[in-house]
Amino acid sequence: MALFMLVWFSTGFSITFIGSPTIDRAQRLAHAPALLPQDGWLSLGEALSASAAARAQAVKASGEAAGGGMGHGGGMGGGGRHEHGGGAKAESGLADARLLRLGEEPIWLIEDDAGRRFALSATNGALVELDPQAAERIARDWLGAPSLLYLDTVDAAVGVRNAESLKPLHRFATGDAAGTQIIVSARTGEVAQVSTRVERAFIYAGNWLHLFRWLDVLGAGDYRRDALTYVGFFAAIGAFSGIVIGWIKWKPGFFGRPTYARGRTQPYRETWPKYHFWAGLIGGTFAFFWAASGFLSTNPGQIFSQATASREELARYRGAALPQAFADWRPTAALGLAADVVELSWSRLGEEALLLAQSRDGARRAVAVPGAVAGLGEQSLLAAATRLKEGVAIAGAETLADYDSYYFANHRQTALDKPLPVLRVDFADAEHTSLYVDPTDGRLLAKFDTSRRVYRWVYSAVHHWDFGWFRNHWLWWGWMGVWVSFGVALSASAVVLAWRRLRRSIPVPQAASGERRARRATQTA
Repeated sequence: MALFMLVWFSTGFSITFIGSPTIDRAQRLAHAPALLPQDGWLSLGEALSASAAARAQAVKASGEAAGGGMGHGGGMGGGGRHEHGGGAKAESGLADARLLRLGEEPIWLIEDDAGRRFALSATNGALVELDPQAAERIARDWLGAPSLLYLDTVDAAVGVRNAESLKPLHRFATGDAAGTQIIVSARTGEVAQVSTRVERAFIYAGNWLHLFRWLDVLGAGDYRRDALTYVGFFAAIGAFSGIVIGWIKWKPGFFGRPTYARGRTQPYRETWPKYHFWAGLIGGTFAFFWAASGFLSTNPGQIFSQATASREELARYRGAALPQAFADWRPTAALGLAADVVELSWSRLGEEALLLAQSRDGARRAVAVPGAVAGLGEQSLLAAATRLKEGVAIAGAETLADYDSYYFANHRQTALDKPLPVLRVDFADAEHTSLYVDPTDGRLLAKFDTSRRVYRWVYSAVHHWDFGWFRNHWLWWGWMGVWVSFGVALSASAVVLAWRRLRRSIPVPQAASGERRARRATQTA
């Protein structure tokens, strides 16, 4: 357990101060090519209809039930028209749809409510899966590199988030002194990671060890959460018992007054026990809170409610059927979009459809097209929230211009990841549910009830100290550095003491014991 705590604190230090080389939304937009729509591109409905069979086959091939996938059974009706029968039901799982370019090719990048992503050609509706050559062109454009070395194609890569929805992944190397590698999703064409050799080393020394990702490599990924739960529990018990023992043994001598033999102010003579005692006395409480919050982070026994809305709730929130504009509207050159517009995205709430243009700097504006609204009003947002919590009255709604204690951007998130302003909708239910909604595109950004608020304080606040003004203040870095260092010192000294005790408890064979006595006698002589 001491060795585990040492690894946990050491990797926690790496996570806190170095992190992982993730690609955020701002980086994706900054590297995206200009959209510049052309005549002849397909509507979203036409692309969905043309690719329905291929998507169903892809879902089936990935081991999932073909009937549960989006678009199974024909998708949109003939010619891209929306049919209010089987076609509407088939595509009701559409969670996100964006028109953008992969290199020179325009695609509709879609995601269903199961998190599956597909790239559909906007010129012929074909399901796109990039081969290494096409992925290399995207990687070269991203890095501005004249050539790259293809390494391999894998289903997972260390440090890549949402790998399940992005796999397979093509990996390339630049061949530079830093050992830079870039990973491109064959399924969506998105750049999933750009990392140097040192950054990859810190991924292994951080999240990979800290979150037991190595169990995935051993084929035991299904047991990872259980392993973290049990180890976190025993770590918390060990830390708590150490605190109790330390305080029982300590006889405080204030202002340097000796309370132990030979003028000592603590009960130990040897160096390592002394370090362990003081590190535990000063930092043991933080070690206990970190271990306990790590245990609670796995939601043991499902004592906390789920972090996100369920698929059924999201389906009710968005509405049952796709708006007609999704099927009818075709991109054309007549839109006259600015050169810095890199994607168009469809949003929907109920029967209302909204088309948004997004620029490289993250700015969003509504595009006037037939069948689409100019913006989502508060009544539409409240109606969607009411559908999610069917039968529950709204207690209040407020537009927040700044983050609060539950909706906020962490140290590695930008305003594109956690946009402002945001509409908070409070419900008059027993759980005191609150929804945080993006008023620009209607996305449900967060959902909190009493249970999740408790989780936010007993896990996130205790584990990350991410509350109030403190989370973005420079003092946070020093505070975390000091207490993580105490945790490392505490666990390292525990490893040394445990090894010494273990070594003394191992029986020594007689022959070896005799040899040692002989050597000592020789040295004495």
